[in-house]
Amino acid sequence: MKAAPLRLGVLDIGSNSAHLRVADLAAGHAPMPVRSVKTPVRLAEATDRHGVIHRPAVGRLIGAVRESVAAAAALDADEMFPFATSALRDAANRDDVAAEVRAATGVRLGFLTGEQEARLTFLAARRWRGWSAGPMVLADIGGGSMELACGAGEEPEIALSLPLGAGRLTRHHLPARPPVPKSTRKALRAHVRSVLREATLGIARRPPPVTAVATSKTFTQLARLCGAPKAKAGPYRERHLDRCEVHRWIPRLARLSDAERARLPGVKASRAHQILAGAIVAEAVMDVLGLDRLGVCPWALREGLFLHRLDALDEGRDPDTFPEHGPVTLRDLHLRAVP
Repeated sequence: MKAAPLRLGVLDIGSNSAHLRVADLAAGHAPMPVRSVKTPVRLAEATDRHGVIHRPAVGRLIGAVRESVAAAAALDADEMFPFATSALRDAANRDDVAAEVRAATGVRLGFLTGEQEARLTFLAARRWRGWSAGPMVLADIGGGSMELACGAGEEPEIALSLPLGAGRLTRHHLPARPPVPKSTRKALRAHVRSVLREATLGIARRPPPVTAVATSKTFTQLARLCGAPKAKAGPYRERHLDRCEVHRWIPRLARLSDAERARLPGVKASRAHQILAGAIVAEAVMDVLGLDRLGVCPWALREGLFLHRLDALDEGRDPDTFPEHGPVTLRDLHLRAVP
C-alpha cells in the first residue's frame, strides 16, 4: 500500500539567502513544486576573518526563518526540513547562532555535512538524467564550498566538499572592486587548480564519465551568460556550459564593475560580485577533470532532499540519513514562530 502524499518544505540557509521551497511528494511522481520563498540573510558578508557571524545577520536570519515557517504553515505543509550549508555550518559561533534561532522561532536547524550535500545533489542529478546518463560526474559551486561527486549508481562512489565556493574565494582572494589584475586572477586559478588536483585524484583515476553534470546558481548563470536558453524557456530545454566559452569570459568579467556584470545575460545583481570567482572555479574544474562541456541540471540539493524524503515515505521508513534533527511538523511550531 502506497503512503499518502506529503507536502514538504525544505528551508536552505545559505551564504546569501534563506530559500524555502515547498513541494508535494507522492509515490511514483517527481516532486511537484508548490511555492518558493527567498529571503536575503547575507551571512557570508557578515562573517569576520575569525569566522564569527555578527549581530545584524543573526537578526536577518531569525526574521527569515520566521517568514519561512509562516509561509510553510500558510501552504499547509506537513513538515519542514530546515538546514544550513557552509556559511553557518563552518562559522565559529554556529552553535550560538543556532541556539538564538531556536529560542526566537522554535526551529532547530540541521547541518548537512559537505559530503551529504554532494550525495544528495548527485541523487537529484541522477534522477533527472536517468540511467541512460551512465557513469556520471557532478560539480556544484555554492557560496562557501564546492561539491563534487561521481559514480555509476544513485549513490556516488566518491563524494567531496572543497572550500572553493564563489563567495568564499571572492572575499579571500579578489579585490573589493574591479578591475581584477591578471596576476590576481592567475594566483586564484593556481590556488583552485592546486586544491582540485590534490582532492580529485580518485576521480581522475576512474574511466572518463559518460555524462558530466553541473548544478547550482553559479553554473546556471554562467551557462546563460555563455548563450544557454533563458529560464523562461523551461527546465526541459538542454543547457550546457563549454570550457572555452567560460575561458573567454573571464578577462571581460575581471574588467567590469558589479553593476555592469549585473546587466549581462543571466547574472543576478546579488551574485554579480562573485561571478568572476565562480567562472574561474568552473573553468578550472573542467580543465583538471578533462571536461570540455558540462550539462546543466535544474535539480540540485533541495530536490535531493525531496527525493530522499519521498523514498523514505514510499518505503515506510524514517529518513535516517537526514541530519540528527530531521524534518519538523508545522502544527505546533508556527504559532511560536510568528509574532
